[in-house]
Amino acid sequence: MYRTLLFLSRLLAILGGLMLSVLVLLTVFNVVMRAADRVFFWMIDTGTMAGLGQWMIDAGVGPMLGTFELIEAGIAFVIFSFIPICQITGGHASVDIFTSQMSDGANRVLRAVTELIFAAVLILIATQLYGGLLTKFNSGQTTLELQMPVWYSYAISLVGAVLAAIVAAYISVVRIVELVTRRAILPPDLGAEH
Repeated sequence: MYRTLLFLSRLLAILGGLMLSVLVLLTVFNVVMRAADRVFFWMIDTGTMAGLGQWMIDAGVGPMLGTFELIEAGIAFVIFSFIPICQITGGHASVDIFTSQMSDGANRVLRAVTELIFAAVLILIATQLYGGLLTKFNSGQTTLELQMPVWYSYAISLVGAVLAAIVAAYISVVRIVELVTRRAILPPDLGAEH
């Protein structure tokens, strides 16, 4: 089960990385187009090559409509796409000043408790996101500029949230089994370097 969840987490992280790359390119493109739009309007206002400025504006060179809406929807997916890989590899930030001095048994208890808390929170997030998805789907709410249904961004984010909840539940069960049996099943940090 660990290998399957690790594979799915890595796949989702790759998809999240691709989405993030697209969003960065979209942002850069939009910034360049906004700057060009200002230059073309300046050209018209000052009479400096006003014909070229007007021709470029008429050709549609300028800011892209709905960029903010696309970035807002995409970044939610990006955030949720990295949570599963952080959870399964132990990649969350940690401060181990005190825990490094604790016994192995105390660290097992602490690991089990924190993994249970992570699982509870991620399950809560996934269920609330699902509730939001249903609400947005039933209301038919759309974005202002693109008229894109709002539930789309909830749906793509829910994929990462559900996988994160499943991974967190699995890891917490494994940590509890480790605590009860007093043997290591998974590495303590699962390869994370802090």
